[in-house]
Amino acid sequence: MQDNLRTITRTGATESRAEFIWKCYAHVIGAILAFAAIEAYLFNAGIAERIARPMLENWWMVFGAFILVSWGATHVAHRLESKTSQYAAFAVFIVAEALVFSPMLFMAYLIEPGLVDSAAGVTLLGSGGLIATAMITRKDFSFLRGILVWGFMLALIAIIASFIFGFQMGTWFSLAMIGFAGAAVLYDTSNIMHHYPEDRYVAASMALFASIAMMFWYILRLFMSRE
Repeated sequence: MQDNLRTITRTGATESRAEFIWKCYAHVIGAILAFAAIEAYLFNAGIAERIARPMLENWWMVFGAFILVSWGATHVAHRLESKTSQYAAFAVFIVAEALVFSPMLFMAYLIEPGLVDSAAGVTLLGSGGLIATAMITRKDFSFLRGILVWGFMLALIAIIASFIFGFQMGTWFSLAMIGFAGAAVLYDTSNIMHHYPEDRYVAASMALFASIAMMFWYILRLFMSRE
C-alpha cells in the first residue's frame, strides 16, 4: 500500500514538473513570436530607421542598453511574486529587447538583407540543440553559474574598456560571447528542469529567452563583421 502511494506521488510530481517545463517552453516560443512581430511593426512603420540613425555613430549606447535590459529584466523577474507583475515585466522586457535590437537589425538589412534570417536560423538551431542536450542527458548544469558570473563580469569589463580606449571588439569576442550564451542556455534549461519552483514559470521563461536573445545578438554581430 505504501509502495503504491509512493509510486502515485512520484508520478504526480513527474507530471507536474513536465507540465511546468512545457509551460516554460511555450512562453519562450510566445516571446520569440512577439519579438518578431514587434520588430516587423518597427520596420514597417519606419520606427526602426528613426531609432537606428542617431545610434549608428554611438554603438556604445546600443551595447549598454542591451546589457542593462538583459540583466535588469531577468533580475527583476526573479524577485516579483505575483503572476501579473511577472507577466508585466516579461512584456516590458520583450518590447525593450525589440527596441534595443532594432538599430543592429536595421544595419544588418543595409549590409545584406539575408543576414538576419541566417543569424536567426543558426540561433534557433543552436538553442534547440542545447535545450535538447539538457533534456536528453537530464544533467544538472547548475555548476555553470560561477562560470557565467565571472564570464559576464569579464565581458562587461572588456566592453567598457573598448569604449574608453577606442579598440574594436572583433571576431574572437563575438565567438566567445556566443559560447557564453550557449552556456547560459544550458544553465537556464537545467534550472527549468531541476530547480525552478513550479509557480515561477514566467521568470524561468524570461531567463531562457534572454539567453537565446543574447546568442542571436552575437551571432548576428559575427555575421555582420564578416561582410
